[in-house]
Amino acid sequence: MSEIAYVRGDATVPSARGVKVIAHVCNDIGGWGKGFVLAVSRRWPQPEAAYRAWHRGRAGNDFGLGAVQFVQVEPYVWVANMIGQRGIRTGSKGVPVRYEAIDSALGRLADKVLALGASVHMPRIGCGLAGGKWSRIEPLITERLTKRGIKVTVYDSAP
Repeated sequence: MSEIAYVRGDATVPSARGVKVIAHVCNDIGGWGKGFVLAVSRRWPQPEAAYRAWHRGRAGNDFGLGAVQFVQVEPYVWVANMIGQRGIRTGSKGVPVRYEAIDSALGRLADKVLALGASVHMPRIGCGLAGGKWSRIEPLITERLTKRGIKVTVYDSAP
């Protein structure tokens, strides 16, 4: 079993060889415009366009909590849009993060990553605007990804 590697840097510029999947958490209302998605959109237009189309067509597809959309952006780079937050604001039902949805999405991510022979690169998913706690998310990543032999690198932005 490998462990999560923590590095300083930009998760949209993964420091690894071979096929890479950049994983991040999206909301379930079609909003794309704050947080890590802005860094993704600065590098590639495809993940945002695909996410918005996925949301628009949600009546006839799997868009919803726990779902994952894989978008190839370069020959060896994919972006995984994982639906892991309900809405975008903290309200009477608490913060937007949904740990069970992130857990389901990570399971789907693992299957795709193993099929691709890829490594996973991400910020501290679910902990920014979604309001989650890393102490709850890190064990999900360990259980779903690293215990299956998947290399995971978590990027913390430079100070």
